[in-house]
Amino acid sequence: MAPENTSETPDEARTRHEELSRDLDDHSYRYYLGNPIVSDAEYDALMGELRAIEERYPQLISQDSPTQKVGAPISVDFAAVEHLVRMESLGNAFDFDELNAWADRASAEVPVDAYLCELKIDGLAVDLVYEKGRLVRAATRGDGRVGEDITLNIRTIDVVPERLDESVRPAPELLEVRGEVFLPVEAFEALNRRITETGEHTPFANPRNAAAGSLRQKDPRVTATRPLSMIVHGVGAYVPAGGGENGRPGSEDVAFTSQSQAYALLGEWGLPLSDRYRVVSSMDEVRAYVSHYQEHRHEPDYEIDGIVIKVDAFSLQRRLGSTSRAPRWAIAYKYPPEEVTTRLVDIKVGVGRTGRVTPYGVMEPVTVAGSEVEFATLHNAQEVQRKGVLIGDTVVLRKAGDVIPEIVGPVLEKRDGTERPFVMPEVCPECGTPLGQQKEGDVDLRCPNARSCPGQLRERLFFVAGRKALDIEALGYVAATALTQPLEPTEAPLANEGDLFDLTVEQLLPIRTYVLDPDTSEPKTDPKTGEAKVVSFFVNLKGEPKKTVEKLFEQLEIAKTRPLWRVLVSLSIRHVGPRAAEDLARHFRSMDAIRAASEEELAAVDGVGPTIARSIKEWFEVDWHREIVAKWAAAGVRMEDEAPDYESDILDNSTVVVTGGLQEFTRDSAKEAITGRGGRATSSVSKKTGFVVVGDSPGSKYDKAVKLGVPILDEQGFKVLLERGPQEALKMAINLPTMAEAMTEQMKSDPE
Repeated sequence: MAPENTSETPDEARTRHEELSRDLDDHSYRYYLGNPIVSDAEYDALMGELRAIEERYPQLISQDSPTQKVGAPISVDFAAVEHLVRMESLGNAFDFDELNAWADRASAEVPVDAYLCELKIDGLAVDLVYEKGRLVRAATRGDGRVGEDITLNIRTIDVVPERLDESVRPAPELLEVRGEVFLPVEAFEALNRRITETGEHTPFANPRNAAAGSLRQKDPRVTATRPLSMIVHGVGAYVPAGGGENGRPGSEDVAFTSQSQAYALLGEWGLPLSDRYRVVSSMDEVRAYVSHYQEHRHEPDYEIDGIVIKVDAFSLQRRLGSTSRAPRWAIAYKYPPEEVTTRLVDIKVGVGRTGRVTPYGVMEPVTVAGSEVEFATLHNAQEVQRKGVLIGDTVVLRKAGDVIPEIVGPVLEKRDGTERPFVMPEVCPECGTPLGQQKEGDVDLRCPNARSCPGQLRERLFFVAGRKALDIEALGYVAATALTQPLEPTEAPLANEGDLFDLTVEQLLPIRTYVLDPDTSEPKTDPKTGEAKVVSFFVNLKGEPKKTVEKLFEQLEIAKTRPLWRVLVSLSIRHVGPRAAEDLARHFRSMDAIRAASEEELAAVDGVGPTIARSIKEWFEVDWHREIVAKWAAAGVRMEDEAPDYESDILDNSTVVVTGGLQEFTRDSAKEAITGRGGRATSSVSKKTGFVVVGDSPGSKYDKAVKLGVPILDEQGFKVLLERGPQEALKMAINLPTMAEAMTEQMKSDPE
């Protein structure tokens, strides 16, 4: 134990206690990740000093003190955190005419003599907060006002300093910086190769998805295995060294005068910056920069989807200000989807959860928009015919939005006569059942063997686990395959999804299965042997259950408590998506009531209609469908929603759209508040919309509401709507002063 320090004051002891606590937490975290920077003896000495201080000053002991913590695994809980300064979105330009129009608007208001151009990294926007040079918080962008706390995961990124470098100048009291976290292209490809070889889950579609998935790992040790990087591109809140009022860059008490000067200072403090940004003095130079990187798009070691152009001087940025959606002093020039050519080797078909059989192209692997592509959807046989593609064609391929591969069409001049037309199969490739139209006039062909087709069962089970359904993270595509299509002689433990909640560990242990590609539903091959990849998904090399087994059963128990609308979605009733399911659940409140309702009663529910009503009745007429519901109910799956405590019809079926970030409501809680009071929460604005509620950065829905004359409420007006109903809320509509005044006068003259 450290000797008693008789000369220290209580304030000095508190300061030292805070320093030791931070340092010990840092060392514990590094030890947990496997890269400690102090010896055990040094750690013990620091802990001894902390204990000695707490013995002298017991009031400093708290549950957060390192002396009170047990060495449990560190995990991330993604708590909501509010940004100090709102993170704004950028407006887009898709050609030079739109870019020039932006520049003309800006220069018409203020004389612009310098623009800063930088690459628009296709990554994940994050917000970092440093206090007295120390990283205290990191968060995702979220809705621009509130994000998710990812501090522990950000600290695994090598280029992100935990302490700012003060060798050149003192660190500020407070510094909030914005940047983009990304996975370099080579690292992304290596990660996907590793995932493919282990077969534990589906490879990531692109580097951005990989970066986002890595930052959302609950165990930082997993994030630490992903070679993430980051580039800083902006400043939020800032208080200079020695104090000063909290303000945005460019305010009178801050050191920054321009974007480029801010970058220079951030670099001195050791923050990661791009070496490719340029400050130019004319739009001709801006367009030259844009054109250069459009031609050299893959020159950086990360993916980009455009260029960001900013007015460099902060004084001009302040004068230009922002719209409700985006700053007027910056714009993103978005590059068009990349197109390449490759050979169409074959056209095959896959079976979806509703039996729909979809053609897809198998191509010679080609790199497009920074990632390798081998498959692309062709939607249906009519689409193949419309595009005019033949098997063997050289085709133009692009990734719409740099994500979804799309075959644009054939390169006709490269045909040599060996090409052949695609013929849609007559039987299901998964079960051999003859294909047909579900009803006359359907474009799609379907496999009618819904009960026994292994492909449909696999896809339905995977859908049940999706975020729009029961949200069972541990039930991924490989797990769904293992549960429905194990290798002989082991039998599939699930006859259909009705058996999901009756699974036992004993059923899982002997299962071995092929690893299927989710894009093609075909077995992946081992790159070393060329044979189909086979895994024992649920057991480790010792024959013991993997941790994923325990996780699966834990999540199945949680899934039983999901609200009724999610259960409805999980049944894969044709046409019944989340919105219709919510309307049905709110109206009937129980599965029994929905099943007992007539087709006319179902169709009368706002948002349902005759097509969905007929589909529901037809679904419940099938005996094995009813068995699924019965099995889930017997297993304890929630089949009824409780009525809310408050008046349920105060909104009287009013349609409400919420856009932008609210202070006291998350998106989900706002939606629940609306539907729970008899309203309808929708995502699109029309003349029939009752109210549009706007928060921070409301976007285009606000503009459309203004154009259509839909009543607009701020958050206070939203509370009045929820508490006192539409008539009172109309008085607070910020775009209807005449109507509100008229209604107020009417209320005065006619209190009834």
